[in-house]
Amino acid sequence: MRQVYIIKKNNPKLLLFFAGWAADETPFKQYCPQGMDYMICYDYRTLDFDTSILEQYRQVNVVTWSMGVWAAPIALASVPKEKLMLIAFNGTITPIGDTDGIPEKTFRDTLSGLTPASLQKFMRRMCKDSNAYKAFLAITPRRDFNEIKEELELIEKKYTRMRGITIDENGNYIYPNNDETDAYANDKCQYINYDYAFIGANDRIFPLENMKTNFDDMFNDDKLIVVDCAHYDEPMFRFLLQDMWSMPIDDFLSHLRELDRQ
Repeated sequence: MRQVYIIKKNNPKLLLFFAGWAADETPFKQYCPQGMDYMICYDYRTLDFDTSILEQYRQVNVVTWSMGVWAAPIALASVPKEKLMLIAFNGTITPIGDTDGIPEKTFRDTLSGLTPASLQKFMRRMCKDSNAYKAFLAITPRRDFNEIKEELELIEKKYTRMRGITIDENGNYIYPNNDETDAYANDKCQYINYDYAFIGANDRIFPLENMKTNFDDMFNDDKLIVVDCAHYDEPMFRFLLQDMWSMPIDDFLSHLRELDRQ
């Protein structure tokens, strides 16, 4: 995993952003959270994370997106929960799953058919419309295609190993007959619950109902906010990675209610 500082001014708080698959810092380095250092994490070919960096901060505010929703709880498992505030956006802690993640066939087809052209189609599906896609192309990640493909392959291998899932010759997932896998499979990362989750009504990567199912057992509905946005949504990122951190608490809660009504 790569950990890239965008702002490093020895502030007492850190905004830690776990981006999605195929991402880098390019689309997200424009934001400036007030009174915080700001670090972006990406490239989940490994989930190794240098937690010693966090020791200097009094508070670590964590925003996760897409595959980052899965990666962050694993990377931060050893960090005291009282030091963290975790916010999920358009992702699940079970990234591959017919009921609570990306449907298995969709994931397998994406991986098996991945080409530079299909990657562009994926990015188009992330965006709300042609205007949003055009704007995203100006700040699209600058990573090597082979590296991106390897990342998706290793995400699948890591996830299926942790869940005790085997893959047959046709690419079908064979689930174990028992729950004796590991802590992640047994408790679905309950050891590091999210505080809030924002899920997009128009997300074409993670189905809305699957995201709802994923967070149902984690917290009450007032902390699960359905927003009118696609998988990638620049105004939501501006809110989550910048504007919300300078809002008084009453304004923040009011804004949440407005988002949930959209």
